[in-house]
Amino acid sequence: VLTTYCPANNEPIASVRQGNLEDYEETVKMAKEAWKVWADIPAPKRGEIVRQIGDALRQKIKVLGSLVSLEMGKIFVEGVGEVQEYVDVCDYAVGLSRMIGGPILPSERPGHALIEQWNPVGLVGVITAFNFPVAVYGWNSAIAMICGNACLWKGAPTTSLVSVAVTKIIAKVLEDNKLPGAICSLVCGGADIGTAMARDERMDLLSFTGSTKVGKQVALMVQERFGRSLLELGGNNAIIVFEDADLNLVIPSALFAAVGTAGQRCTTARRLFLHESIHDEVVTKLAKAYAQVRIGDPWDSDTLYGPLHTKEAVKMFLDAVEQAKQQGGSVVCGGKVINRPGNYVEPTIVTGLPHNAAIVHTETFAPILYVLKFKEEEEVFAWNNEVKQGLSSSIFTKDLGRIFRWLGPKGSDCGIVNVNIPTSGAEIGGAFGGEKHTGGGRESGSDSWKLYMRRSTCTINYSKDLPLAQGIKFQ
Repeated sequence: VLTTYCPANNEPIASVRQGNLEDYEETVKMAKEAWKVWADIPAPKRGEIVRQIGDALRQKIKVLGSLVSLEMGKIFVEGVGEVQEYVDVCDYAVGLSRMIGGPILPSERPGHALIEQWNPVGLVGVITAFNFPVAVYGWNSAIAMICGNACLWKGAPTTSLVSVAVTKIIAKVLEDNKLPGAICSLVCGGADIGTAMARDERMDLLSFTGSTKVGKQVALMVQERFGRSLLELGGNNAIIVFEDADLNLVIPSALFAAVGTAGQRCTTARRLFLHESIHDEVVTKLAKAYAQVRIGDPWDSDTLYGPLHTKEAVKMFLDAVEQAKQQGGSVVCGGKVINRPGNYVEPTIVTGLPHNAAIVHTETFAPILYVLKFKEEEEVFAWNNEVKQGLSSSIFTKDLGRIFRWLGPKGSDCGIVNVNIPTSGAEIGGAFGGEKHTGGGRESGSDSWKLYMRRSTCTINYSKDLPLAQGIKFQ
């Protein structure tokens, strides 16, 4: 039994019984049986069920958003926004349920048809992180479901209440439609359950969201059995501000990207590159904006900035600030723990570090922004790309040529490449994910549905002859 705590005051909320390996085994068997029912339902009918799940989430959006605030610690509007994201992905998936499919290709042989058939992989395992305890499961499950897959979810142990609540909402929709609730199964648990999922050959696709360190272990375990994995791992995201940038856009963008969710997004801006001609001006304006951030209880509607998720995160924050100082950085604002109950720390700006300082290349899941000077476009594009992660990136400029160089082969090497908007706040219609140590996975929009399906190239001979390809004669 695991106790979940409120990050705003470190008081216990509830005790949640975790699943053991016997529970996991039973759940996998039930999910596999449920898949047999689900796979026989036509995709548009599956879309109708997903539509109903979206409606059920709409009805509970405020109470579920409150629960996210209570247990994860993000502010209420972000908690509601996260549930809204799941609702939006459901809407997107409904449309997709009538559109997925492969082409009919021209055959070189007379009397032959060449087609691409897409089928569900079967059982999709979804392991999610504490920072988005609703939305990331929603991206995966809504798309996986319309593709004809069953899901088995393991949320973060510290957000078990959210996992249970979401699963109950989905289960009711399924059961009201006389379908097995096990189509969307849940096992609450820790590393033992995650390891079992990674090693289990019955897990046809494993989608993992979390740290690069754990993601690497998951990838190796899945690859060892020639399984499929979808990895959404760390980010060390940069905003680059050129001398011609509109600072009225830059200041709120940098603030939101660095301070939103108390710096606990994988798309959080951790590096801010400023052209040397505007460096001091932007730092002054940004420090003033930081001073106006309203800090408080996450469920208070006036609050813009809440606590870190755990006590361990506070320690990581303090360690990172100390390392930044030791490596030559100056703390412009923040850097300390706030004297109040809960896991509150000051949003922090550090200047004076070189672009290749060890701490700048370390992803600390906390609201620390490293502000760095640059002179030339070529060098700063290279600095954006020199970190091991490749998730999100942004430039602020009015130069059209520079914009297209940034989007091109020698520009950003990230999966998300933005212009005049922050690094965080991705839309569901585009594929979400990144390169290098971010894992290479893509979720939600575009053609990411293909990751949840297997492709067959099918040749049908409807003639009475047997011509061979490439004109080969075998007589």
